[in-house]
Amino acid sequence: MSLKKAYLIIIVVLIIDQVSKIYIKTHFTLTEDVDVFSWFKIHFIENEGMAWGAKIPGEHGKLILTLFRIVAIFGIGWWLKDAVKKKGAKILIVAISLIFAGAFGNIIDSVFYGVLFDTSSAQVAHFLPEAGGYSTLFHGHVVDMLYFPLFDGVFPEWVPFVGGDYFSFFDPVFNVADMAISTGVGMLLVFHKKTFPSTKKETLLSSEV
Repeated sequence: MSLKKAYLIIIVVLIIDQVSKIYIKTHFTLTEDVDVFSWFKIHFIENEGMAWGAKIPGEHGKLILTLFRIVAIFGIGWWLKDAVKKKGAKILIVAISLIFAGAFGNIIDSVFYGVLFDTSSAQVAHFLPEAGGYSTLFHGHVVDMLYFPLFDGVFPEWVPFVGGDYFSFFDPVFNVADMAISTGVGMLLVFHKKTFPSTKKETLLSSEV
């Protein structure tokens, strides 16, 4: 698979990701939601940290996280270029392209959204507001909006520790970039033998030496 095709995957994912985020940011107030189906909602939230809302503590935690993401994207980019150069499996290159696109999409939010938009709290955000953005460069929040509350209920009383407690599945709210990353990682795990076909062979050769 050529590098041009990998770039095409990245560009398509980035366009869908950023268009969806900008639309939500400029049409929804924070925590506003719309029912698409009973099991699927558009629910606007902003994530200041990592996956699941985890944060690096301290005054410079957000900056450290954003810089770490930028360093990571360079590493993923090198991995992609190396995989294409070595004529790696098509599924490997597609997976890395999806991971790169997803990581890059969330980096755009983290780096630029703080200066491109004003706050979404109790109002619809404005693009390039005259009074300035809600934060500074490298301190933007990642826009999430895809929510799939597939089912909910109450744990049976006999279940240890959580018996009688309410639960819902699936709680996380995410975006297109997150989907791309999860899909890419899932492909690497499920199709491990196809993506890294030489691993087993190299192990056997080393054991014979």
